[in-house]
Amino acid sequence: MVNPIPESVKKIWDNWNIRGVILFSLSLQTILILFAPLRKGTGNKLIISVIWSAYLLADWAANFAVGLIAENAKDTSEKKHKELLAFWAPFLLLHLGGPDTITAFALEDNELWLRHLFGLIFQAVAAGYIFLLSLPGNELLFPTILIFIAGIIKYVERTRALFLASLEKFRDSMLRKPDPGPNYAKFVETYVSNIRANIQTGISLVPEARFFYRDPGNIENKLDYLEVMHFASQYFNHFKGLIVDLISSFRQLYRTRASFTTEFSPEDALRIIEVELNFIYDVFHTKIQVTHSVLGIILRFTSFGSVLVALSIFYFRVEKNGFNEFDVGVTYALLLGATTLDIIAFFVLVFSDETFVALRDGNTESRLGKTKSRIADALRWCLVLKSPRWQECHVQHSHRGIKHEVLATPFMFRRWSGSVSGHSLIRYCLKARPSRVHNLACCNKVIKKLGIDIIFQIIARTTNKGMQFLQIYKIIGVLGFVIKKLLVLLGLAGIVDKISIELYLSHEKFTKELWLLIYNEVKRKSLSAGSPEALRRICSAKGDWILQEWNREVVLESYGIADVAYDESILLWHTTTELLYYTTEEGADEITYNGREFSKLLSDYILYLLVSKPAIMDAVAVIAKIRLQDTSADAVRFFKEKGIKSNEVKKACESILKVDTSFPPRDVKGDKTKSVLFDASVLAKELQELEVGKKWKLVSQVWVELLSYAAFHCSPRIHAQQVSEGGELITFVWLLMAHFGLVEQFEDNKLDTRTEINGQMFTQITC
Repeated sequence: MVNPIPESVKKIWDNWNIRGVILFSLSLQTILILFAPLRKGTGNKLIISVIWSAYLLADWAANFAVGLIAENAKDTSEKKHKELLAFWAPFLLLHLGGPDTITAFALEDNELWLRHLFGLIFQAVAAGYIFLLSLPGNELLFPTILIFIAGIIKYVERTRALFLASLEKFRDSMLRKPDPGPNYAKFVETYVSNIRANIQTGISLVPEARFFYRDPGNIENKLDYLEVMHFASQYFNHFKGLIVDLISSFRQLYRTRASFTTEFSPEDALRIIEVELNFIYDVFHTKIQVTHSVLGIILRFTSFGSVLVALSIFYFRVEKNGFNEFDVGVTYALLLGATTLDIIAFFVLVFSDETFVALRDGNTESRLGKTKSRIADALRWCLVLKSPRWQECHVQHSHRGIKHEVLATPFMFRRWSGSVSGHSLIRYCLKARPSRVHNLACCNKVIKKLGIDIIFQIIARTTNKGMQFLQIYKIIGVLGFVIKKLLVLLGLAGIVDKISIELYLSHEKFTKELWLLIYNEVKRKSLSAGSPEALRRICSAKGDWILQEWNREVVLESYGIADVAYDESILLWHTTTELLYYTTEEGADEITYNGREFSKLLSDYILYLLVSKPAIMDAVAVIAKIRLQDTSADAVRFFKEKGIKSNEVKKACESILKVDTSFPPRDVKGDKTKSVLFDASVLAKELQELEVGKKWKLVSQVWVELLSYAAFHCSPRIHAQQVSEGGELITFVWLLMAHFGLVEQFEDNKLDTRTEINGQMFTQITC
């Protein structure tokens, strides 16, 4: 039988497989340490896919290389080559330990810490076996032992980081010390002895005083960068239990509510929450819990020192005449690569948020405290780079010169993507491309200043006409149709739908004005949550709480929002917002304009979560997919009957509103379909009767409440997962609600009490 693999290919593989795989493993480590942190600041699927691929391939490449080395070391008879193979093997332990910037790609990876522990044992045994094969007389004995020590340290660091970040261990680490409470036996003994001694005895329960937190400061003064780190660290330690459903004390409810109400401006609140979410990322996805400790720093210097000494010995003491020249180059690449990766990891550790917290906390008046303060001041520029930056931006398609402050933190220093994605139902049904409200494209500004924008417009028009003349658009359309049908035949219809939806998603920059709207609404609700009952009612409201507030001015007879499922509310109000947005002009003032734009933005964003982030909405969206499909099919059929073309979004909305809805749509359609297209038309017509300013204020408040409802009911674990995928606005809303006390995981709002006998506090006489 003919061998399908040519001998020349087999020979190349046999000669270069180990070298190639080792260098490939080193390159993967470089990619991970440099690019893994970027996934906090972007939701770009291409970048995340590259990091995901490198993360999966890194372990495979290192394990595969160890196997190849073990096999080759057993078969080779060359002494020098065998020694070099034994020297290479511990480097793969370093690679299996992974970079500091990523230990787990997803939260679920932390639960596999036991698998990594077994991997550590077996790979250490394999490396030891390869080392023993090189004995006796190994000239690289000491460098090999040093790299072996460094590799074991790195692998142990990763395994421990995964263990500490596993949800069970994370929950256990936050359990308070056991509290047996007052000594009941001693209490009874004291009480009975007093009675027998004919001492008049009285028992009273004295409530503990409530503790309200107020840090010195002024809400008008912006927090310093180090103060942001300090408060963020405090709140993270208080609220991280929410991730694993632990209950916090009611005292913390008052403390944080008072802080966010009286001490922090909305912008400071955003800065604090940004850093808190960064702490969540570091704890669950990096080695920060291991390396940011005294033992961790000692082990890190031991590891780095071992690599440096090994490099020095190999460079100055080892005679290289007997080694293959290329193999010597590979060895230097491994040594210098390990040294460089450790230096990068050191800088990552030094400039981490946790380091600034350690420098900020403590007694600043002591000699050590003053030294820490000087170091913090010297490194302050790093925090300046990572802090949110706002840039004034003219709103596009507005004739009133309205400006918004847009989040414009440089990509390399972002803590989250700063983007709000959106999915428009009517626009998607018409296959109309989204348009941006804000545009920060620097290239466009440069082109306009140079006065060559007209040239680019002429080129674009000429290209478009040429493609139309050559019917390229039709060819692309036919090819797309054929590919789509092939994928459907292969059972990949779901992928086709996802790709189609992604093509029509909008991506808007996050604005300070939008944050102010959300902040003020959440703050207003928190001030109304004066009792556990009010708290539960506010947190379970899905638009009805706002409508009750407006009940004196607005009576929506056609629709009871509290009586329908949440996913139906989303689709109904989304379609209503679409109809109102495209059939009414922008407001006469900035407040009305913002209400209109933010209503549309939040409407599209929540539908985007429903369509593209089902994990977030699973707890609240029961039959959302069926309802969305039926509404989309109803809209597509209607647009086809009316002859509405692509990009005629305004005409489409006007046509829907022109339909006579004298008969209730639900009575006509029955239970066969879940479409809410014409139910939305009824609701939109009622809202059109309102004065334009009130209308958009009401709609924007409803959308903030719908977003708050989703944030409240989404699993905290899902919120924690979002920080590694560019972050989501809904996660910021969830944490903001927590700081304002709008969460379930709090003990009932009751005061603690202490027991006293004859005015003597019982806890003072307990044993």
